[in-house]
Order: sequence, then C-alpha cells, then structure tokens
Amino acid sequence: MEREEHRGLGVPFPPLAERFERLEETLQIALQMWSGDESPYRGKHYRLERPLNSPQSLQRPHPPILIGGGGERKTLRLVARYADACNLFAYDMSVIAHKLDVLRAHCDAVGRPYAEIEKTSLGQLHVTRDGAGDSRTPAAAVEYFSGLADLGIEHAIVGLRNVHDDEVFDLLGSEVIPAVEKLPVAGR
Repeated sequence: MEREEHRGLGVPFPPLAERFERLEETLQIALQMWSGDESPYRGKHYRLERPLNSPQSLQRPHPPILIGGGGERKTLRLVARYADACNLFAYDMSVIAHKLDVLRAHCDAVGRPYAEIEKTSLGQLHVTRDGAGDSRTPAAAVEYFSGLADLGIEHAIVGLRNVHDDEVFDLLGSEVIPAVEKLPVAGR
C-alpha cells in the first residue's frame, strides 16, 4: 500500500534503510531550525544553505516530537536521541515491557534520562457488557489499561472494534474512563 501511494503521488519510495536515514536528517534539521540556528546543514540526503524557520514555533523549546513504532535498532534509537514521546503498539504486555527496556538502554547509551520521554501506546479495544467472544468486559478493559500504566504508558490510544455500537460509549463513559483516570502511572 505504501509503495502504491508513493507511486500514485509521484513521491520516491527509497529502501527502508534510506527512509530511516532521511527521517533522522529531517529530525536534525527540524531541531536545528527550531533552535534558531541558521547555519548550513550538510547531510547525506539533504543540504540546506540556510535552514530558516520564520516565524519560530510558539511551543518551547519546540513542538513535541512523537515517533511511533517499536523497531529496536533504529526506531527506538531515534526516540532516545530526538523524540519527546514514543508510541508503541499495545497488543502484548510482555512485548511492550521489552520495547520499553530497549528504549531505556538506548537512552542510557546516549546519556538521556528515560523519564524525559512520554510513553504512549496504540491498540485495539473491543468492550461489551458481558465480554462475549473476543471482547472485554469493562472491568477487563480497566485491567488492560492498568497493565499499561504499570509499565509506564502515560497515554493509551485505542481503536474501537465495535465503534458502531452505542453501548461501547456508554460503557467507556460510565465505567472504564472514570476508573482509568485514577490509575497511577509507573515512573511518573
């Protein structure tokens, strides 16, 4: 799908390694511009004579950078070096715990406090009153979010599999969200 989108829009679709190199250079350029440094930028893929950002952003020190994904060698290394937040796919608690350990190691390697990075997750949620089939009861949903909070996830983003069903919004609003709001987040 990505390749088709690029082809359809006439945008090059380089190999994965090059896309990561370009992402890292883009992050370096953005941070340089947001700092007000207009000196030339010389990268492998981008060369800017005067990286001007005018007007400057209102947020200080710069707009927050969130990097999504869980690649252990490149993505999480970029998070440790450049990002204010990460977004991990929240399907399995043990996998998330492992990814956070990898992120912590990358932070240690670059001398950055792990606690500086906001941890978010992206997952699916299917809530029903009775938890039938592959759904969760409201209590099971709260338990799921509690597990994320115990790992240090500060914000959980979910897609609702039964978004067409009004009941899910009643359950979320009356039972899940009020309980989740009270959960302590590890490391905060």
